Amino acid sequence: MLVHRKKRPRYGVQAPLTSLIDIVFLLLVYFLLTTNFMVDEGIDVKLPQAQASKQQTQVEIRVYVDEQGRTFLANKQLSLNEVFNRLKTLLAKSDNGLVVIKADRRVVLNKAVAVMDVAKAAGAKRLCLATEKEF
Repeated sequence: MLVHRKKRPRYGVQAPLTSLIDIVFLLLVYFLLTTNFMVDEGIDVKLPQAQASKQQTQVEIRVYVDEQGRTFLANKQLSLNEVFNRLKTLLAKSDNGLVVIKADRRVVLNKAVAVMDVAKAAGAKRLCLATEKEF
């Protein structure tokens, strides 16, 4: 009778993954928390609130309209004619033609619509009216 020895499988070398997983989760938590505290620079306007607002991810040209109806582009107060000329040059360089209008919630609607008309006349392919998500 022949007796065959059973060969045991050798244990492979395994790197400890517990500490690596801990570091990955700590980095994930860090980035999730810090992205909530990022501040958007620009003119201080209180945006209207909406239930279904969505984060914009594309490069955009921002036009601000404050409570008094003054128009700002690149943090400079401009008249509507100046906004038209600046938007025309900026949109000529832009790929997507997206203009985001950040109008204060207390501004007269006519002022915001006038800025939208100027942006459309300057060659904006898409217009977006910025809102805040209502909690």
